Amino acid sequence: MTKNTPSPHKTPPLWLRWRIPFAGFLLGLMCGFSYAWGVLVVPKMEQFGWTKAEATLPFTVYMVVLALVMVPAGWMQDRWGPRSVATVGAVLFFVAYGLAALVGYFPNPWWLVFSYGLIGGTACGLSYACVVPPTRKWFPDRPGFAVSTAVMGFGLAALVIAPIKSEYLLPVHGIEETFLLMGFLTLVVCLAAASILEDPPAGWKPYGWQPPADLDGVPAQPEYTPRQLWGTAKFWLAWFTLGSVIAGGLMSLGLLPAFGLSIGLSSVQAAVAVSIFSAFNGFGRPLAGFLADRFGLMRVMIITYCVQAAVLFVFPVFAVTLPALYVASALLGWGFAVTLGLFPVLTASCFGTKHLGVNYGLVFTAFGLGAFAPFVGSWLFGVTGSYTPAFVAAGVLAGFGVVLCAVMKKRYNLC
Repeated sequence: MTKNTPSPHKTPPLWLRWRIPFAGFLLGLMCGFSYAWGVLVVPKMEQFGWTKAEATLPFTVYMVVLALVMVPAGWMQDRWGPRSVATVGAVLFFVAYGLAALVGYFPNPWWLVFSYGLIGGTACGLSYACVVPPTRKWFPDRPGFAVSTAVMGFGLAALVIAPIKSEYLLPVHGIEETFLLMGFLTLVVCLAAASILEDPPAGWKPYGWQPPADLDGVPAQPEYTPRQLWGTAKFWLAWFTLGSVIAGGLMSLGLLPAFGLSIGLSSVQAAVAVSIFSAFNGFGRPLAGFLADRFGLMRVMIITYCVQAAVLFVFPVFAVTLPALYVASALLGWGFAVTLGLFPVLTASCFGTKHLGVNYGLVFTAFGLGAFAPFVGSWLFGVTGSYTPAFVAAGVLAGFGVVLCAVMKKRYNLC
């Protein structure tokens, strides 16, 4: 055992353990910069004459590729460790942004679909797959708080980078140089984060800590392989829960700015609603983890999704004033915080940590459903001329998530 390797039965210094979720936070922050794609839509439409759909397509492809790549990326993370896989992701991020910076020479949306959407989405999948597994392995004693802190960066990214892009990078440097600068920033930060990541030694656990199952004399949670995962009802319950609540959340998020304008708000006031959503999505994740560790994972999720469903059902008649819109945006952002902060913990609780990278990747493929939700919401508005059907549909999806969570809680005795 090397000098710097923690003993398998000794709790390392606090800073040594917490550097792992800090590295995950940095990786998530770089991955989450994609959420600020919206500020690039209008400049691309103006500079290249693209339609809104064409300007949005690279982001849609990015999110779908991210969800799909999480599976092989998780497998590689489990096999070769988080540091190697995250390093490859960092390099691919630089390649993606570098090629995207050539859009002035190739002014076609399919160029960004290839560079930003396909390569960038792959880079994001490789990087994000390395956030949860090492953090969960280092923190078996408080998994909710540690994991949700690590994934906080993804939720905060849009809040951090969107104003910088819109107020400085795009006006001063333009689209092409903005892509290039983002490439250099992402490369440096992701390489630094990757160098910190590592798994604990085999058999390591905090001193004096015993798994709750062992304390009760019940056999510990079995370690599911990906092949075994597919055949369990528990997996499909988790998958459909994640897919439904994410789809409903993204559908409502995509309509927030336009809905704000429809009730007479200025574009700035409507944009603030999205910022509030992002703030609660990001900063709410550690709180969600803390509450899950304290009161139980499923209890927090069920209560949250009940609130989310209620907010979505009454949204068209409730959020018609500026304060009410901001309150509703905050509650919907909290729903995202709970979902994306706690589902990695739920996956580990249900299926073990040995294959957590690929197993969470399989669960995370449900996120791909959400990539199409904004399109469905816009389509419903276009067909009906009203925002009510889209918000009601989102509320139904959140309510479906409540039912599935209740089934999981009762059937598998989850807290």
